[in-house]
Amino acid sequence: MLGNSLVMVAIILIINIVYVSFFTIRMILTLKGYRYIAAFLSMIEIVIYVVGLGLVLDNLNQIQNVIAYAVGYGIGVIVGTKIEEKMALGYITVHVITKEYDKDLPTQLRNAGYGVTSWAAQGLEGDRMALQVLTSRKFELKLYQTIKELDPKAFIIAYEPKAIYGGFWVKAIKGRKVKES
Repeated sequence: MLGNSLVMVAIILIINIVYVSFFTIRMILTLKGYRYIAAFLSMIEIVIYVVGLGLVLDNLNQIQNVIAYAVGYGIGVIVGTKIEEKMALGYITVHVITKEYDKDLPTQLRNAGYGVTSWAAQGLEGDRMALQVLTSRKFELKLYQTIKELDPKAFIIAYEPKAIYGGFWVKAIKGRKVKES
């Protein structure tokens, strides 16, 4: 009897981890505009959801099943976000402010394969250089590392652009390859 109970808990846990991972990925795909892939994924997701919820509701008198369902949900959120990080869909815009106005940071970043726009800026303590860097999300961590190597004191803010229109970035960034160091 205890063996069947543990098997049921394990099945419910695994089903919910898979369901919520699909849910998380589908939601992110929807937000990024991949609606047809998201729609297809939702069909698989709902089948998994109905099976998992059915197992819990058929055995509602066993609290361990409800707990397994809740724990699986939490783990599924973590797994889904980790999968999305690996997929790294879309682009990231990084705003960099550096004290080192005389450094050739924009050229070095361009030579590394990033799209860079730079301009002179004024900060509380004087002249600064501001840069806006656009790159694929899969190169985001490498970009941070490169900036920190070139200027360890740089101030960095990153955000995900909702839409990108026109200019050099739209034409070149899709084919741009960041150079391996």
